[in-house]
Amino acid sequence: MVIEPRIRNNTCLTSHPLGCEVNVRRQIETIRNADVPGVFKNVLILGASTGYGLAARIVAAFSGQAATLGVSYEKAENERSCGTSGWYNTQAFEEYAEKHNLPAFSINDDAFQDRTKEQAIELIRHSMGKIDLVVYSLAAPRRTDPVTGETYFSAIKPIGEDIETRTLDFLNPKIITRHVEAATPSEISNTVKVMGGEDWELWINALDKADLLARGVKTVAFSYLGSELTYPFYRHGTLGRAKEHLEATAKRLNAVLAARGGRAFTSINKAVVTRASAVIPGVPLYMAILYKIMKRKNLHEGCIEQMIRLFRDFLTVPEPRLDAEGRIRLDDLELRADVQDEVKQVWSRITSDNLTRLADVEGFRNEFYRFFGFNFPEVDYSHNIDLRFRHN
Repeated sequence: MVIEPRIRNNTCLTSHPLGCEVNVRRQIETIRNADVPGVFKNVLILGASTGYGLAARIVAAFSGQAATLGVSYEKAENERSCGTSGWYNTQAFEEYAEKHNLPAFSINDDAFQDRTKEQAIELIRHSMGKIDLVVYSLAAPRRTDPVTGETYFSAIKPIGEDIETRTLDFLNPKIITRHVEAATPSEISNTVKVMGGEDWELWINALDKADLLARGVKTVAFSYLGSELTYPFYRHGTLGRAKEHLEATAKRLNAVLAARGGRAFTSINKAVVTRASAVIPGVPLYMAILYKIMKRKNLHEGCIEQMIRLFRDFLTVPEPRLDAEGRIRLDDLELRADVQDEVKQVWSRITSDNLTRLADVEGFRNEFYRFFGFNFPEVDYSHNIDLRFRHN
């Protein structure tokens, strides 16, 4: 079959295996040309198949020959339909790791469940060794509590009052207005249950109980702060409550890891195009404006460049420079005063008529397609992909 992008509500329903392979290869080439100390031996990445989690896995493996275990929950291809981009990314990573004699293990299951933790613990114990870095990069719309069995659904909404916001239809392109209702108390608490730090803490406690955390172990969870323009949906919304819980969890984990000489961090990262960011109201328009400005100032970074900085400047140094709240700040260039001043100026006067002149709509759209393996010039997308052959 010829695989083409099928998009519904700013979400792509198809992925291209050859394009995903190019995506992984390009990131590997980037890290192999970077100077990142290889201090980690055994790395666990929770949410390892796309975006920041995939980039962290690539940096850990190809900067210092670390053995990696990636946990993700992706749909496999079958004889009738293609798999998810994360499924193909993981396959590509494993193939390149094998070519470079790097130990790479993967678990495709729900990371929120006890069975997945148990499987990971057995694999680590028998095939790896004690873990010296745990990366927490899970992003999911729902989570089933492993103790109670209750399923919680996240809601990306403002808190306190309904909001009218402008966002970007990047396929047409034009600016559209969205009305978003304020979150209910249960939607707030449910979002914290799904996207907060509870599961991160369960993973660290399980590994600690199994005596599989190395001396000096580090763990980092990814977060986002964003501009004042996106505060209604991020820092002041349900996502912000979840991120506050994540940051509070880091402080609790520091107490747990202190006995092993370890540290827990949250890393506030830059805005990048992902499945989630493409559908959050207001965020695509903000990002298209941001990209235009940061590229002109030669400040723009993607996932792999961000993870190179994370490992090189923070995770592999004895005393990393943190903000007043004890957080790693990889959003420093995004939130630079001159950048944000320009973003706000453009935001105040952008319309559908001047959209493509004032914002990097094409760049946003291109990164969106590439997230799913499309729009890479190296790939002939008219080529027939025999999924039955691949499946067998």
